Amino acid sequence: MATSKNCLPGPADDAIRADVAVIGAGVVGHGIAWEVQRSGRSVVLIDDAPGAGASWAAAGMLAPVSELHYQEEDLLDLMLDASSRWPGFAAGVAAAAAGAGTGYLTTPTLAVGVDAADRRALMDLRAVQQASGLEVEPLTVREARSREPLLSPGISCALDTPADHQVDPRKLIASVRLALAAGARETPELAVAGAGEGYAVPERAAGLLWRDGTVAGVRLGSGSTVLAAETVVANGLHAASLDGLPHGLELPLRPVHGDILRLSVPRHLRPLVTATVRGLVHGIPVYIVPREDGTVVIGASQREDALSDAVSAGSVYQLLRDAQALVPAVAELELLECTARARPGTPDNAPLLGRVAVSMGSGGPADGHIPGLIIATGFFRHGVLLTPAAAAICAALLDGAADPRWAPFSPDRFSRPAVAVPSPHMKETA
Repeated sequence: MATSKNCLPGPADDAIRADVAVIGAGVVGHGIAWEVQRSGRSVVLIDDAPGAGASWAAAGMLAPVSELHYQEEDLLDLMLDASSRWPGFAAGVAAAAAGAGTGYLTTPTLAVGVDAADRRALMDLRAVQQASGLEVEPLTVREARSREPLLSPGISCALDTPADHQVDPRKLIASVRLALAAGARETPELAVAGAGEGYAVPERAAGLLWRDGTVAGVRLGSGSTVLAAETVVANGLHAASLDGLPHGLELPLRPVHGDILRLSVPRHLRPLVTATVRGLVHGIPVYIVPREDGTVVIGASQREDALSDAVSAGSVYQLLRDAQALVPAVAELELLECTARARPGTPDNAPLLGRVAVSMGSGGPADGHIPGLIIATGFFRHGVLLTPAAAAICAALLDGAADPRWAPFSPDRFSRPAVAVPSPHMKETA
């Protein structure tokens, strides 16, 4: 069992004890857990369905340039920071996982428009991208089709975005799990007793545990507990429903559902495309992401409706129709999988990331932060891209270092100052 000096003492019971508990095992939670373990701390990753949420559906585009949207310029610095970390992050995971692949590819992205209005929209966005110092270069249709011969000859424009890459989230999560297990196995003091492979707790997190105004760990759905000096809440949409959140903390998360398709490319059509193709088709976005295994990912719808994780027939039709407008040979592919998941959105579409400001009295000004608690959720469509940055930010916070650049993403920016006590229906730990 890990006995780090950072662990909170606990009663002699069957609680699992670690330096850090990470709630939520999507790509962000996995990335944070791995960075924590690399920092020399024992870590547990708590989730009853690891990797099965939004990360399972994600296409894995690492696109700080293409994902720049109007009035979201504050997010650009974080996306660029994350993008710069991806080569080292992917290489580190692969090495720790004994060479297991992450699906990280540095192939570029092509932005393609179908009609004249799409061309104007893409060129207007390029002006914003260039004003932010980003590289986006126009190609002639002939140049684009020389690079991607199966592009439709009817497209109206193409732009080259060399800095936008991709990763396969499913392969990445599998490799991070191998890396975490290897870290616990090779460094016994980092292996947590009672956790699978020294790090995994395959249970649902029900709420936060408190002791003397400090978050002291996690209460599991089974009734058992995890005691930890620090707890990172990274379970996406479910973060807001955890019991024991601090008084006054509001996590305004909304589900934004997305449908995504996976298709197999027949051998005579491989490669369908070599670069990620992001298109506008009569104003509607669609993308085609090639994988190393001869499949492609086509996505993604964005809907806020009552279908939940049910796949929308209308979205499937629209995705296939629009993808064929960009690459007509899509009609010859084998449809392997239709998936829908909900991404956690926030009112400003930026993450809730950092420590929670605290007031010592209800309604008073903030004068510190809730000890033992870090929030990392609300990543919306940027979760995969931002994983290395979120992991590095959380690791720095554990060391007591807060980077002022990321203050705009404070998790309490939609709240009044929180109070360092749990919700009324939660009891403090013994």
